[in-house]
Amino acid sequence: MTFALASEGVRELDGGTGHPYESRSSNASNFKDRAMARRCELTGKGVMSGHLVSHANNRKKRVFRPNLQTVSLASDTLGQKVSLKISMNALRTVDRNGGLDVFLLKARDTALSTKALRLKRQIAKKQAKAASAA
Repeated sequence: MTFALASEGVRELDGGTGHPYESRSSNASNFKDRAMARRCELTGKGVMSGHLVSHANNRKKRVFRPNLQTVSLASDTLGQKVSLKISMNALRTVDRNGGLDVFLLKARDTALSTKALRLKRQIAKKQAKAASAA
């Protein structure tokens, strides 16, 4: 087995086409899912770093993590419950806006996870179908 054949096998498993000069940007959606480990699926709020400052003004690095919880939210348009990993700040915002459907339709696509984007498209499609039927 030559080196070229071994690298082609790795490319196929990697999800690529096997071309040696293939751009890795084609796997951007896969990377986004992996990068969302400690991120809110609705607001995109993630881990931040800063300093823990003592009384003597000594600075030590620390991490600020969002309060993430796995919550089941009901979608009125789809008529089903959806399980999302969201921050409690996002949960308060969803409640204030009037539910998951309203929040998702107002939200920017860049902050939403792949799962939330799929939900947003399903809700928009179903509401457009209901509006055209009425």
